[in-house]
Amino acid sequence: MPGEKKLDRLLKKMKPALNEGDYVFCTRKDMKEVDFDDIIMAFKEEEGITIILEQQVADRLQFKYSFVAKWITLTVHSSLEAVGLTAAFSKALTEENISCNVVAGYFHDHIFVNKKDFQKALTVLNKFSTESGDTTSGENHSYS
Repeated sequence: MPGEKKLDRLLKKMKPALNEGDYVFCTRKDMKEVDFDDIIMAFKEEEGITIILEQQVADRLQFKYSFVAKWITLTVHSSLEAVGLTAAFSKALTEENISCNVVAGYFHDHIFVNKKDFQKALTVLNKFSTESGDTTSGENHSYS
């Protein structure tokens, strides 16, 4: 089934879900020390490979990081061709002075926010569906 493309439907149905744990962004020149099963996301850049890991995994491997995040999944199946979803929620988070780092997966969008801001971020994101009359919250699901 193809993902949703219509912005109004995406916003009403996005249902943010908090994944358990704390997450960090690290960079590596190679992946020799990293077990593939521990990687949440990897992206190859010119300077190195950016990886997102659970903080405890990064600590065990003694990897450096400077940002501890909470991971929020927007549970709506969004199309990779959808226009405006990232802009809409990032604007709303910006208005509350919340930084967000977005990763688009095949089925869902994932947002990494500063650990200290995650409750506020969930409130902001939930407003999109509650303003449409839907008061269910997708908090505390685990997608890892």
